[in-house]
Amino acid sequence: MDKIQLEILGLSSSQSQTGSFALVLGEKEGNRRLPIIIGMFEAQSIAIQIEKINPNRPLTHDLFKSFAEELDVRVTEIMISDLKEGVFYSKIVCSNGTKEFELDARPSDAIAIGLRFGVPIYTVESVLSEAGIILSDLEEEEEESEEMTVKSTSTAGSGTTKESLSQTSVDELNKMLNDALEKEDYEKAAKIRDELNKRN
Repeated sequence: MDKIQLEILGLSSSQSQTGSFALVLGEKEGNRRLPIIIGMFEAQSIAIQIEKINPNRPLTHDLFKSFAEELDVRVTEIMISDLKEGVFYSKIVCSNGTKEFELDARPSDAIAIGLRFGVPIYTVESVLSEAGIILSDLEEEEEESEEMTVKSTSTAGSGTTKESLSQTSVDELNKMLNDALEKEDYEKAAKIRDELNKRN
């Protein structure tokens, strides 16, 4: 079974399902894309790991990592292994030093955990040939511009726009960042952090 490595290209609100998000994975050595619809919680967990935001309290996927490390279990890779009736299946490949074993998981959970361990994400040709899409050059340009705007998806009613952030003092931004982290509004925290990074 030949493995095909994937990378995360973007995360955006799903236009087809309210409250869901589209996680777009791309073939590392090719031009096929693999979009997977995931839930809001998993999208948030993936987004805060991509954005390197440390929540005040551990999320479920952080807890899994701590638990595994306490038991000397390492995650070695994530494998999106199958697609049946429109449902993706994946495995978390683990090792305890003496034996390797696999845990069945939803792709969204597997990827959120894989990001925390910094391991590669793979799939197989059968999954990519069935669910992968090939983009034309024009679509790729459109996708890249969309990805830049959707990395941190804004929540309705957050009241934070890029313009208002740019007019806020550094001290005030730091207070807003702490407030956002306390309220676990990680999307807002990511925007504030990006604005602070611009000024440093």
